[in-house]
Amino acid sequence: MARRPVFQEVTETTERKTPAGGMIDAGHHRGGRGAIRVWLIVLFVLVAAMIALGGATRLTGSGLSITEWKPVTGALPPMDSATWQAEFDKYKLIPQFQLVNPDMDLAGFKQIYWWEWSHRLLGRLVGLVWALGFVFLLVTKRIPTGWTPRLLLLGAMGGAQGAIGWWMVHSGLSGEMVRVASYRLATHLGLAFAILGLIAWSFLSLARPEAEMMRARRAGEPKLFSMTTGLMHLAFVQILLGALVAGIDAGRMYTGWPTMGGEWVPSAIWDVTLGWRNFFENPALVQFIHRMVAYLLTIFAVVVFLRARRSPHPVTRGAYVVMIAAVAVQVLLGIMNVLHASPLPLALGHQLGAVALFTLILRARHHARYPYETSVRGTIR
Repeated sequence: MARRPVFQEVTETTERKTPAGGMIDAGHHRGGRGAIRVWLIVLFVLVAAMIALGGATRLTGSGLSITEWKPVTGALPPMDSATWQAEFDKYKLIPQFQLVNPDMDLAGFKQIYWWEWSHRLLGRLVGLVWALGFVFLLVTKRIPTGWTPRLLLLGAMGGAQGAIGWWMVHSGLSGEMVRVASYRLATHLGLAFAILGLIAWSFLSLARPEAEMMRARRAGEPKLFSMTTGLMHLAFVQILLGALVAGIDAGRMYTGWPTMGGEWVPSAIWDVTLGWRNFFENPALVQFIHRMVAYLLTIFAVVVFLRARRSPHPVTRGAYVVMIAAVAVQVLLGIMNVLHASPLPLALGHQLGAVALFTLILRARHHARYPYETSVRGTIR
């Protein structure tokens, strides 16, 4: 073998080869990640629409217009006058008609019926999109290693949501209830946001290869991640409280701000006859708690934002800027709702604002856990 001169360039005689992917990426289909993300974004949009349509259904008093749960045959609306009359006759048997809408005619019933039917149809569409997408990804072997249980969990949560939806509706079909139970409404909405959060987190986690995510985690900011986790939980509690407010129409009472009926603490905040049920059925207490938690959430969000400004990662800092801007918009929407007694457009805007804010908190939290690497030339993606 010929001896190589001491100062000879190694590249003159050796060819550099791009290292092959390690075992950590074995079995991962890059195209599969992209396909799953497209599927997830479709599901995200559908679930967000479900939340908005569910809010409209509640605000228009339409949630009890369909008194039976028929997961399959219920997809078809009444097709003739006899069927419409039969549905209306069933509605006449529940307390909401007898105590709230005794003068309603068939035309008025149809208006509330279409809201609830559309909400249930959209729920069926979400389930269908999940099922078809999951089967396609599974059959074509596009699901990365370890992701099958997570995507199955998403479907299981969706199935549970349908059952909880009927459990919620059933609470208003008998006894003296003229609307669904507020705590069941909160459970229904809470699970919807949990599903939305799982979709968003999965979407973000699939944006980069597993090896890159592991490297990013080593550069993560545990303190900022922990603080944002607390903020996420507080935002979730506030969403549940918002459902309680909507469940008893508390948002349409005490329309002043910053006081409630001219009082900083409303005199009707506690009804001794209700006892512990004050926390679910007393409009003064429910709205007061919702307001106080909103103040606390805003203050905590500012604290987290100020901590995030010290992050060495520009993308992470940017995520928290967007998050705090969403907080400001949501606070403004909340105040406008109070001042105008929650008209439908403002109330839906506030609900969709909660979707946006919760998602942006999750996004900021994800960046705190898995920051994008940066160099003097910019972000490495």
